[in-house]
Amino acid sequence: MDRLKRILKKMGRVVIAFSGGVDSTFLVKAAKDILGRKNVLAVTATSETFPKSELKDAKRLARLIGVKHMVIRTKELEDPNFKANPPRRCYYCKSELFCKLSRIAERGGFRYVADASNYDDKKDFRPGALAAKENKVRSPLKEARLTKDDIRRLSKRLGLPTWDKPSYACLASRIPYYEAVTGKKLNRIEAAEEAVRKRFVLKQVRVRSHGDVARIEVAPEDIKRLIDDKAGGDIVKRLNALGFKYVTVDLKGYRTGSMNEVLSRKRHSD
Repeated sequence: MDRLKRILKKMGRVVIAFSGGVDSTFLVKAAKDILGRKNVLAVTATSETFPKSELKDAKRLARLIGVKHMVIRTKELEDPNFKANPPRRCYYCKSELFCKLSRIAERGGFRYVADASNYDDKKDFRPGALAAKENKVRSPLKEARLTKDDIRRLSKRLGLPTWDKPSYACLASRIPYYEAVTGKKLNRIEAAEEAVRKRFVLKQVRVRSHGDVARIEVAPEDIKRLIDDKAGGDIVKRLNALGFKYVTVDLKGYRTGSMNEVLSRKRHSD
C-alpha cells in the first residue's frame, strides 16, 4: 500500500478505467483519497459487452466513493477484428478504450491514464496488456505488486463493498474463440446469466455459449444445487426460451478464463 501511495502521488492527475470491479474500485478509492477528488476521473465504458447491471453498479460505487465519473460508449462490435473473436480479441477492445481515455485525459489536463491490472495478471494470457503498453497506460496496482488477495484485504479495510465481489470479465469471453461475436449472442448470454443468478441467488455465474449449448459454470459448492434442485428445470425452460437447445452444468465449476483452456501457445499469436 505504501508503494501504491508513492506511485499515485508521482502521477499527480489521472484518468482511471473504471468497471466497478474489485480492482478498479479499489484503485479509484485509493487515488481519490491520495490525490483528491479534482485530480481523479473515473471513466466507465459501456457497450453490448458490458452488462447493464455492472454499469448500474459502477455508477453506484462512483457516488459512494465521491469521485468524478464519466460514462462513454465504445463500439468494439464495429471492429471486424474484434467481431472475428481471435485469441487477441481483448487487444482490439482495449486499444479503442485506451485511445478514447487518452483523448479525455489530454482534454482535461490529466497527466496519465491508468487501468486496474494487478500483479496476478502477469500470470494469465492478457492481450489487452499490449494495448496498454502501446497507449502508455499505467497499471499502478501491478507496479505496486499488489495481488488480488492483497486488494481484497485492503478493500475490506477501507470499507469497500466490493471486497468480496466475484471476478468479472466482459460478455464476449463467454463465446469460443473464432466464433463471431454479435450483439444478439451477447444479449442472450446476459439474460441467461441473470436468470441463473436470480433463481439460485448466486454471486458467481458464467454461461458459456457454444452454439445451441449453454454451459453453466458456478462455484463448485453450488453445482449440486443446480443439478438436484427442482428449480433447475425452471432454468432449462428459461434458457430454452432464450434460444439454447441444450443446457449443461460444467462439473469443474467456475474458473477464470476457461475458454483459454483450448488454446495452444502457438495460437496465442493469432
